[in-house]
Amino acid sequence: MIITPDDQERVDAIEAALLARWPETRIAPTTERIAALVDILGSPQLTYPTIHVGGTNGKTSTSRMIDSLLFAHGLRTGRFTSPHLESYRERIAINGQPIDPKELIFAYNDIAAYLDLMDTKFENPISFFEAVTALGFVAFAEHPVDVAVIEVGMGGEWDATNVVDADISVLMPIGFDHMEYLGNSLHEIAATKAGIIKAGGFIVLAQQEPEAAKELIRKAAEVGADVVREGIEYSITSRAVAVGGQLITIKGLHDTYDDIFLPLHGKHQASNAASALAAVEAFFGDQPLDIEAVRAGFADVTSPGRCEVVHRDPTIILDAAHNPHGAAALADTVANEFNFDEVVAVVGVFADKDAEGILQALEPIVDHVIITQSASDRAMASGELEKIASKIFGKDRVFEINNFHTALDRAVADATRPLSEDTIGIIVTGSVVTVGQARTYLRRKFAQ
Repeated sequence: MIITPDDQERVDAIEAALLARWPETRIAPTTERIAALVDILGSPQLTYPTIHVGGTNGKTSTSRMIDSLLFAHGLRTGRFTSPHLESYRERIAINGQPIDPKELIFAYNDIAAYLDLMDTKFENPISFFEAVTALGFVAFAEHPVDVAVIEVGMGGEWDATNVVDADISVLMPIGFDHMEYLGNSLHEIAATKAGIIKAGGFIVLAQQEPEAAKELIRKAAEVGADVVREGIEYSITSRAVAVGGQLITIKGLHDTYDDIFLPLHGKHQASNAASALAAVEAFFGDQPLDIEAVRAGFADVTSPGRCEVVHRDPTIILDAAHNPHGAAALADTVANEFNFDEVVAVVGVFADKDAEGILQALEPIVDHVIITQSASDRAMASGELEKIASKIFGKDRVFEINNFHTALDRAVADATRPLSEDTIGIIVTGSVVTVGQARTYLRRKFAQ
């Protein structure tokens, strides 16, 4: 996609206007403002069917898989995900691609006056996330799309996306994250995330901890929603590591789909694929899906920043794991699907995250760790993170480099050993911002 300088200038100006609103980190748990906003916009989110994807881990990858499967079956698709890695246009995708700048500008011009009007109606203004969510809803209605795949931002019950009337709701594995808003037990967190379960809806339930599963199934029974569960009504029946990804067989709701190449690493991605397939089967009804479209849809899946290999020699893997559950999945994948003699990790974490849990999950597979911090104002100071890392790894395995780009350069230099036959892998992880910044910097570095 070629973007003219004028369009880029306008896209940047829109971003600046959106960022001047309440940031994503500031939450007032209510759908009151977004409900009033979409109402005055004519409820664009109700003009197309939706698949709503919630949970804690795997939401974005699963949303991208659902999108790709639907597109492979001939539908015009809209996909809303968050946060973004490099450009906010990634959040609003049409037919699998970030929204065209001209379509973004058109949609924003449609809603800008209404955003300002809503600011005068409530004690708190429309937030960045609420504004971008409304922007996505409007863009999908104007395109128009045949179906939208909408990822929950945080929680579920009071998330801005929860003004959709979803045909299918998908709940990915629930773990500990955003506890300051969602609660300190899996039961409390699951109760909030169960808020996307609608009366008479159809629920795809990925593998859950028993405490979370109990709450989700209770809510589904309470509102009369149909539930299909990973490992019971649908499952991965075989999985083999392959060059560039894995070969999987999925027992779906209506058929068994074999010889599927998934160009993503990790058994967690296979599980995500099973949930994505079940959601698409449910969307289309009682007939099995076309196997060739299923294979094509999965073969085209990308999930940037999710165990993504961005360079070879040395191998550099970017993974946006920002909680212990995500870090454990990354560690399992690196241990079982890559043959590194040594692993260097570059880690930058947000101050409000469980840094200790993340580092403990990584410790068994990492030989030494370079502690740093991203440019985000939410980043934990590298000095503070270094103290936590030293307790877990020991001081001799930990290096602190405050400057993020210098930290990446050091990792690449450490992993480049012309006289050695050892295979060195670099993993960059800890937050979405860390990985997004790394992606941008490394693309430039290796283009030289």
